[in-house]
Amino acid sequence: QVQLEESGGGLVQAGGSLSLSCAASGRTFSIRAMAWFRQAPGKEREFVAAISWSGSLTPYADSVKGRFTISRDNAKNMMYLQMNSLKPEDTAIYYCAAARSNTASLAASMYSDWGQGTQVTVSS
Repeated sequence: QVQLEESGGGLVQAGGSLSLSCAASGRTFSIRAMAWFRQAPGKEREFVAAISWSGSLTPYADSVKGRFTISRDNAKNMMYLQMNSLKPEDTAIYYCAAARSNTASLAASMYSDWGQGTQVTVSS
């Protein structure tokens, strides 16, 4: 079993920045690809960014490309999401996810472990 815990969410003005962290614990040796997803009120969960084990593959959603940067530190069992130039439409609960495969998939179904989420609110 893998436990994931997000941190770093909060309230920020449009144009500002936030940095999210995801700490993994438990059977971390089984983790390969990791990802961030988000869910806004009244909307379905959507893909934000993913990262392969080595960090060589980092697909992004078109809506965040050029503004968000995903990274990881395998030695510390940590994953990060640096969010710049935030927009009100980025407001959502952000979830960390981990997969046993190294596909860096955009599909939520490929990820077997999920955190509880951290709220990000961007005011206009």
